[in-house]
Amino acid sequence: MSSSPSPSARVGRLALVAVGLCWLAVLFDGLDMFIYGSVLPHMLAEKALGLTPDQAGDLGSYATFGMLVGALTAGTVADRIGRRKLMVACVALFSLASALCAMAGSVAVFGLGRTLAGIGLGGLLPTAISMVSDYAPRGRGALTIGMLMTAHHAGGILSAYVALWVVEPLGWRAAFWFCVLPLLFVPVLVRFLPESLSFLVAKGRTEEARELAGRYEVELPAAQAGKETAGDRRHALVSLFRGGEWTQTLLYWLASFGGLLLVYGVATWLPTLMRSEGYNLGSALTFVVLFNLGGIVGMLVAGRASDRFGAPRISAIWFALTAAGVFLLSVHMPLALTFTVVFLTGVFLNSAQTMIYATVSIRSRPENRATAVGWTSGMGRFGAVFGPWLGGQLLAANKGDWGFTAFALAGLSSMVFIGIAALRGSKRTASPGSEQELVGAH
Repeated sequence: MSSSPSPSARVGRLALVAVGLCWLAVLFDGLDMFIYGSVLPHMLAEKALGLTPDQAGDLGSYATFGMLVGALTAGTVADRIGRRKLMVACVALFSLASALCAMAGSVAVFGLGRTLAGIGLGGLLPTAISMVSDYAPRGRGALTIGMLMTAHHAGGILSAYVALWVVEPLGWRAAFWFCVLPLLFVPVLVRFLPESLSFLVAKGRTEEARELAGRYEVELPAAQAGKETAGDRRHALVSLFRGGEWTQTLLYWLASFGGLLLVYGVATWLPTLMRSEGYNLGSALTFVVLFNLGGIVGMLVAGRASDRFGAPRISAIWFALTAAGVFLLSVHMPLALTFTVVFLTGVFLNSAQTMIYATVSIRSRPENRATAVGWTSGMGRFGAVFGPWLGGQLLAANKGDWGFTAFALAGLSSMVFIGIAALRGSKRTASPGSEQELVGAH
């Protein structure tokens, strides 16, 4: 009797390779995103590069501004060169940018490195989501994308251990040299990552797409009836403000602004703020691990809760619980209780923002759903730039104890805005798979 694997098992493993490579790329994305916040307490304590708290906040915002640029340009660049090449370029860019940070002799050079890293980070995530959508097993697209997003938080966990095991004996620069290691992953991507099926179909390379789809035993994406024009995009954007829609659109944008201010503000400043509350560095970095473990759990729980109780309701409740958790972190509690609060805050915070996108998708018309979600995400990214800057300004003014309060207020504001928008919005039925594109949209 032959023990060779069946063809279906063989192609299943091939698809797993494609999805697994994307997962590893997003892991490195998360590592590079969170590493700055993890090593920031060391840099401030050593006054590395003459760094002050307000400059540290500015540097945190540089990376998120770069992510804004990367996310906005990723689609256009991917349409020209292909999603596979863009993923390779993004991994190479943020890896080389980390080398620039490691060698920086001034705050300006370090800031340039973080900005370039942000461009790579912002461009990689939506591209990886698109790739995973193409190669996910049949009927498992949303689940596979949800699993992909756990890699981002796994990277955050890895950043805490890098800071703990590498920075103590070798210094803060060693952490950024560690973030150059994903450059060794680039040849692996070049060799084994297939091109996006959607890109091949859009470019008319149908035979190549059909051969790949058959080899990986996945569905071939349908060709679009026609290419979207600039006029089509303008019409979809204008429709978001027609009649009474403008109020709801602005409410969604404000909710997204507060949500991403909270996500990136806490991600950047959590270890430093916890040290300012009297916890030692080891505990502060453990908080980063627990926060990201909570993020992984939250991504897997929020979707199921939203399917049962509705995304708008879950988003509002999640933001309320996030605000409560963030505010409690300003109170010095027993260490075990603080660990619990940090974990639960990670559960609710990281998925509350995703549920905003789900709400927008459910309440939008099919013809302008992509525009509505895209602009809600884009407006929210200004909050992602503002959050790290705000934390730095508060610390520079010796008001670090207000940091958690300010972030908690951002969570409450998002709760109010998404709650009002949900009450005002007319209920519409989401098209099948509409939430698939939302997971990890931030």
